[in-house]
Amino acid sequence: MRHRKALRKFSLPSDQRKALLRGLTRSLLLYDRILTTETRAKEVRPIVEKLVTIARRGGTEASVTERLHTRRLVRRYVDSNIDEFVKVPNGAKKGHTVERNPYYVVPRLFEEIAPRFMNRNGGYTRIIRAGLRRGDGAPMVVLEFVEGAEVILPETTAPQRTLRGRKGLPGLGQTHASEKQKPKRG
Repeated sequence: MRHRKALRKFSLPSDQRKALLRGLTRSLLLYDRILTTETRAKEVRPIVEKLVTIARRGGTEASVTERLHTRRLVRRYVDSNIDEFVKVPNGAKKGHTVERNPYYVVPRLFEEIAPRFMNRNGGYTRIIRAGLRRGDGAPMVVLEFVEGAEVILPETTAPQRTLRGRKGLPGLGQTHASEKQKPKRG
């Protein structure tokens, strides 16, 4: 029996489980929306909500020490091994310039995400069912922030219809008979 055992184990050792949850948390803070399995989303959701609450507490009206403290709390969980600034080489000139790393999510959390939720007390994320995963039938969901600017996903082209594919399964391999061009003899 698993009495008083709050977290899901995902059949992973603790270090791999923590890395998985940190990676999903980083992705959600970076892209505002992620596609993942239902159990992973349910495990990441409270972590992200606590980080947003911490970021709200360390907003612009907080004291300098409170802002520093909240940033350190967030950084301890999210970006402990990612540099805030990176060196970018100049094109024709020798040397480099120092720019903010676009994959460093702490400033994004404090400057973009937390201000959107200043008037909201909790419930910053939502889970939307997206169907079943093709390979193993795992329930997939979209975990996203509730308010704010919409994230525009890149459009994908429709895959070419096929008659039979690898191992006789439809979808992969030869093109459909109506789309196939027969060579002309002559």
